[in-house]
Amino acid sequence: MNNNKLSVLFLIDRTKQNKQNKCPIKCRLTFKGKRKQFSTGFFINPKDWKSKLQKGSPPNKNNNYINTQLSLIKQQINQAFLFLQVNNEQFDAEDIYLQLKGITRKKDKTILEVFQAHNDKVEKLIGKEYVLPTLWKYKQAKALLKDFISFHYKKNDFQFKDLEISFIKEYEFYLKTEKKLAQSSTYKAIQRFKRIVKIGLSEGYLDKDPFVMYTCKNPKTQIVYLDSNELAKLEEHSFAQTRLKQVRDMFIFCCYTGLAYAEMSALSSEHVIDGFDGNKWIKIHRKKTNVKVSVPLLPKALAILTSQNNISSNKLLPVISNQKFNSFLKEIAEIVGIEKRLTHHIARKTFATTVLLYNDVPMEVVSELLGHSKLDITQKHYAKVVQKKVSEHITLLARKLDK
Repeated sequence: MNNNKLSVLFLIDRTKQNKQNKCPIKCRLTFKGKRKQFSTGFFINPKDWKSKLQKGSPPNKNNNYINTQLSLIKQQINQAFLFLQVNNEQFDAEDIYLQLKGITRKKDKTILEVFQAHNDKVEKLIGKEYVLPTLWKYKQAKALLKDFISFHYKKNDFQFKDLEISFIKEYEFYLKTEKKLAQSSTYKAIQRFKRIVKIGLSEGYLDKDPFVMYTCKNPKTQIVYLDSNELAKLEEHSFAQTRLKQVRDMFIFCCYTGLAYAEMSALSSEHVIDGFDGNKWIKIHRKKTNVKVSVPLLPKALAILTSQNNISSNKLLPVISNQKFNSFLKEIAEIVGIEKRLTHHIARKTFATTVLLYNDVPMEVVSELLGHSKLDITQKHYAKVVQKKVSEHITLLARKLDK
């Protein structure tokens, strides 16, 4: 079958008869393996429709009129088809229909044009579906793509219809060599570009997905956290300097609450409430995902919160910049003898692993307490931790069964 040949087929829809028991006549265009079906606006008695002849029979006033109109529609379709052949390099069945109806053919879109339209929508949905950091990441991804198109193709933009797998491969190479991005950053940039390509596919700006035969390795990051011995060593150490003790206590507080730096810094009295169980709870929105988080205050966290209450600024914890906080943590790790590179984020990882998962708290509860938008995010990050815990349980079970 020649895909470049236009096929015009009239057919009736027997499932939609009107009050006069007549069926609508539809027209189906097939070109380059794709179809476009639309209503002709005419109805006929199903007994009178001769599919092989593509007309109504026997001859009568109504059938003759319908046959004339269908012939006229087919003639107009062929004229639209010839017009597109002469004036356009590429078009599909949808374009033929639009030309037939006198509607402006869908415009060939460029990659950066669609990327910008996507970012504009994200910006309008800040606070509703997205948070500001998400917009920043997509703006950065668009800027990287723009630089690549300028560098590699010496153009200001690139047509979606010309997009092929070679473009993506060259883009990955460019990110690693010219931009010197790490594998994780390269992967994220390409994943954001992939989202734009999906939009292009759904809108019909390109015919096939160039990502089908492409794979970008997603680096598996190792979860760094404090084990129970390291956490105890940190808790028990007596610091001579007040600033180090203060930072240590704030870090420990986050080890027992899972609060990220942004939430720790913003924590005020309005975020601490009396829970349904009679205990104190923290209720706060995560700035990264805008998800509401409810975390029960464990005794150690509550004790630290009480001792460090900074009433003068209405903050429950001292305000220290993230850079200084991590600088102090580096100093604390050297003093205590912890070889791991200590950062604030490790407190959140310690909460999820040593405090929760290693104490048999279910994964779905961990996900809820961390404020993850989806359970699979938690599972993806902490799968190995769970495997280790399962191994420990099986070892204990084996010992019991062996007795």
